[in-house]
Amino acid sequence: MTDTTTEQTSGPRLGFFTRLLEDAPAGQRYRFALEQIEAAERFGMHSAWVAQHHFSAAEGGLPSPLVFLSHAAARTRRITLGTAIITLPMENAVRVAEDAAVLDVLAEGRLEIGLGSGGNPKSFPAFGTSFDERREVFADNLATLRTLFSGDSLPTEHLLYPEPDAADAGRPGLGQRLWQATFSSGGAGAAGAAGDGLMLSRTQPRPQGRPEAALDEVQLPVIDTYLSQLPDGAAPRILASRTAVVADAADLPRLREITEPALRTEADRLVGYDTSSLSFDELLVATDTYLGTSEQVIERMSADRVLDRVTDVSFQVHSVPATNEAALRSIELLATEVAPALGLDVAEERVR
Repeated sequence: MTDTTTEQTSGPRLGFFTRLLEDAPAGQRYRFALEQIEAAERFGMHSAWVAQHHFSAAEGGLPSPLVFLSHAAARTRRITLGTAIITLPMENAVRVAEDAAVLDVLAEGRLEIGLGSGGNPKSFPAFGTSFDERREVFADNLATLRTLFSGDSLPTEHLLYPEPDAADAGRPGLGQRLWQATFSSGGAGAAGAAGDGLMLSRTQPRPQGRPEAALDEVQLPVIDTYLSQLPDGAAPRILASRTAVVADAADLPRLREITEPALRTEADRLVGYDTSSLSFDELLVATDTYLGTSEQVIERMSADRVLDRVTDVSFQVHSVPATNEAALRSIELLATEVAPALGLDVAEERVR
């Protein structure tokens, strides 16, 4: 097994993440997200990640992330494109493998596949399964993906086409570009033992009786377990997601004004306890929401010990109800001001 440190020559690679939650019809949400991904590439971000949500525009605007990313691939050249996450128990694993293989060929090997077992419990019956069965179905579907991505045949003797690694023989195959999202050390250990990447959430419920626990305090043991279970010689891949909206000082009062009511509606669900007595600034801290000028975000984020232990970090504007313009400005400020101050890695090769 590996030890519990991550060695890398530079800081975590900078990335962008979106749930496509702008207050707009679906087509406009998709156009906004494409603009944001193109901006992320232009300012040197290494990766762009999109979430999957079914049936509810209020939870997230994208039920088919691989379809969307195929279009994003055609409009970008360098940036890695990832799912964060595909809810695998609601999918046909063979179709996920086929769609991913086609997309990876079109994207010239730039696809990363983040997977999870969770999701809205109300959505599962539409896909012929139940929330209670999600872990078992996830394990079965993940095994199918591994079989196909490794080039092995299914019990029915079918092989994946396009063939694994057809896009770029010099890059790790799709089976080596799987990530698992989890809150728990148990899930992290399973991801590590499989050699998969570990995806950490932007916030999560605090342990019972410890509502004041900082997010890094909760997530550091998860990282330790993941690293302890990695096979010898396997390189760790750890992605931390964080909510960060960086704004110019003149725009900040309006962003704070629209954020407070939106954040209060979901704060208790995010952290798992009653937050009604908190001031707005206390609420931002409790929900792990970084909202401020570059200097303010740098000051707060400097205390996040998780950033010293991960290989990648992706920033999202949600749950702040930011406009597309605010998201684009935040991407620019994150890449040009926040990342250098925190030692985050920005690609030297920019796309103009």
